[in-house]
Amino acid sequence: MPTDVSCLGLGALGAPMARNLLRAGWSLTVFNRTAAPAQSLEAAGAQRAMTVAEAAAASPLLLLCLSDDQAVDEVLALAKGHLQPGALVIDCSTISPGTSQRLAGELATQGVDYIDAPVTGGTEGAEAGTLRVLIGAELDQLERARPLLEVIGGSLHHFGPVGAGQQAKAVNQVLVAGSYAAVAEALALADRLGLPQDALVEALKGGAAGSWALENRSQQMINDSYPLGFKLALHRKDLGIALGAAAEARLELPICERVAALEDELIEQGCGELDVSALARWFKG
Repeated sequence: MPTDVSCLGLGALGAPMARNLLRAGWSLTVFNRTAAPAQSLEAAGAQRAMTVAEAAAASPLLLLCLSDDQAVDEVLALAKGHLQPGALVIDCSTISPGTSQRLAGELATQGVDYIDAPVTGGTEGAEAGTLRVLIGAELDQLERARPLLEVIGGSLHHFGPVGAGQQAKAVNQVLVAGSYAAVAEALALADRLGLPQDALVEALKGGAAGSWALENRSQQMINDSYPLGFKLALHRKDLGIALGAAAEARLELPICERVAALEDELIEQGCGELDVSALARWFKG
């Protein structure tokens, strides 16, 4: 199996994923639209590509961790004609299932394979190498990707052919929406009632009301300080994907729709670059 990979997209998740591969002994070529993250990895031992085309030509594996459908489309358009024969694109971006399926079809005409492998677990999981990887792929392509995915992820979950990983990620983001909003709403009530919020969280997090959001993001909400784990604006993008999938399935998601509306208001107020836990800002007036 090859142990060299080109990593494109070195944001809050992509950079620590690439760093973990480098630490595990993988030979990395990196590219990012802004130079600083690529320069940091270059200093740690990675090769830095100056263009998408150079990165695409450098390795038989191409790992993407980009912001949205448009970014993935643009990068793969620039990579066309430069990918090695038989290359495999491992797409950890969160994009629509339909886009993943279309890209897989387009790349197949060039003799290039593609799998969708969006991740969940936030910056904490990316840094620790414990992300959960949600995969849509043919089994032989999954096996090609497995050695790499086992470095960046603590567990791999295969749901079916290309597009299934993105469908699973859409379900994940619906759950994130509900759990974060519930914690924000509950803490707003606790504050209005004059309850000691820190003591209340400690009392509740081990019971039936416990959740990852309560455990890991309640303090940020209490402090009204939102260091980045996952951008609110990106989560809103993901909710759009989930709502689109639900519409195609003729299913209403009223909780998801309401959280999306709250996020729209917060983004208009300039909170889009903050962590998703900034949902608490809505309740603070």
